[in-house]
Amino acid sequence: MRKHKHPIIIMFFLLCIIVSCIVMIALGSLKPEKPIKIIYIPKIIDDTNEFWSVLIGGAKMAAKEYNVDLTVMAPDAEEDYEMQNKLIERAIKQNPDAIALSPANYTETTEMAKKVVQNKIKLIFIDSAVDKDVEDAIIATDNFIASKKMGEFMKKFVNKDTKIAIVGHVKTASTAIEREKGLRAGLGEDESRIVKVVFCDSAFDKAYSLTEELLNKYPDITMIAGLNEYSSVGAARAVKALGFTDKIKVIGFDSSIEEVELLEEGVFQGIVIQKPFNMGYLGIEAAVKAVKGENVLKNVDSGSQLITKENMYTKENQKLLFPFLGSQTWESR
Repeated sequence: MRKHKHPIIIMFFLLCIIVSCIVMIALGSLKPEKPIKIIYIPKIIDDTNEFWSVLIGGAKMAAKEYNVDLTVMAPDAEEDYEMQNKLIERAIKQNPDAIALSPANYTETTEMAKKVVQNKIKLIFIDSAVDKDVEDAIIATDNFIASKKMGEFMKKFVNKDTKIAIVGHVKTASTAIEREKGLRAGLGEDESRIVKVVFCDSAFDKAYSLTEELLNKYPDITMIAGLNEYSSVGAARAVKALGFTDKIKVIGFDSSIEEVELLEEGVFQGIVIQKPFNMGYLGIEAAVKAVKGENVLKNVDSGSQLITKENMYTKENQKLLFPFLGSQTWESR
């Protein structure tokens, strides 16, 4: 009988070893996955601007869902491409898995964007681009199409006496360049009615004062187009304060609580809104996929919509006007 005990004991120990190995492998597989490190550099972090607040909120939600260690840093002003370039340099030295970037300047940010790629860091553009094709993907509004909607809508109000002014944001930003092109295309032959284009450097107060100056210099202006939240709100505030709401049609870009209120009051005839929550969310999602070697669409249009007083109360447009509800992203997926 004693001869039979040894094989049983040996088998028992072998079984224990096998079970231990299985447990160790299982425990190893349960270790939390190392977070993907992404640095996002928008043009600005500004709590008074709903576009950037919502976009960054979308980026943070994606980071939470995709186990991303996300750092967000930005210049103090949208037009400050020199500071943004310094932040890109700082980000490269931290050697993240990916850098998400909203280029502040169409040409002056290009070399730093190239440097990201040269350091074998995945590069995702969010909202805007540069003049060279260097990125792994871009997630942005098709600004030409969005502002073409503005121009086509403005044609409804054109008559023989119409004079138009444009209040843009940052002259050298790709978004400003494309939106002005799209607006002119939408106006068609009525493009000749544009008397002046000014740029507010994405500052509410500057947009306000520029609008005052425009109306003093060109008292026959009957329509103003703003090309982002800063320029649109600043221009609308000036028109309202000067008592010109009945005389001047204002068409805006982007959405905020104040823009919605001005639309309800009739200061804005219409606003073209982007989907910034989508933009931020999909931008970080694309960065994660690029890092993991998954297929990433090169160019994603995050969408735009023309909102008027007549259609602003529809269920779908209410979700677009109040994107902090988070519904934009889920409907697009």
